[in-house]
Amino acid sequence: MALKISEFLNLWGEDIWLATIQTFQMVSMALLLSILIGLPLGILLVLTRPGKGLDNKYIYQTLNIFINIIRSIPFIILLFFILPFTKFIVGTSIGVKGVIVPLVVYTAPYIARLMESAVLEVDRGVVEAYEAMGMKTRQIIWHVLIRESRSSIILGLTIATIGLIGATAMAGLVGGGGLGDLAYRYGHLRYEADVMYVTVALLIVLVQGLQSIGNAAAAKLKKE
Repeated sequence: MALKISEFLNLWGEDIWLATIQTFQMVSMALLLSILIGLPLGILLVLTRPGKGLDNKYIYQTLNIFINIIRSIPFIILLFFILPFTKFIVGTSIGVKGVIVPLVVYTAPYIARLMESAVLEVDRGVVEAYEAMGMKTRQIIWHVLIRESRSSIILGLTIATIGLIGATAMAGLVGGGGLGDLAYRYGHLRYEADVMYVTVALLIVLVQGLQSIGNAAAAKLKKE
């Protein structure tokens, strides 16, 4: 058994390590960009809702429809659909660099919707109390809405990150690199079952670890 594991690591260890690094690169870069887009988008969805501070039904309905359209498209279809756009933006449609754009397009609207749900959970009475004190809208966004909903935001981001990991695995179908690409090229196309088992196990460990960290962080913030 020990000999078999040693042989497997000698044969596949370097490829698995490289694929794991690529997965982390894709997830971290796409998540950062998605948060930078999704968080303000989620806040804007809340503020432009009927009866809110920046009530504007045209902006709200436009954003709402756009997000619903993107979220209704399965990632694998979106991946192929925006290939020309991806190539225009980053100059390539393959490799880690080539999947960042579709990953962001797929994840940012999802994060925006999660942020909207989290912020809407904030007690309206708390917001009104700060408004009565003369606090400006931008101050309320940061010091009230985000602060009061940060536990839910962390849980939302955890869910989005796990979904993003699943999307990076599917990105392997277009040569995006990462564990998904390794599992597809070797585990599926070349019938290397051991490679498939190891990549699936690594993805499970990664997801479980992130979920545990997210739950712990959310619980800690909720107590503060």
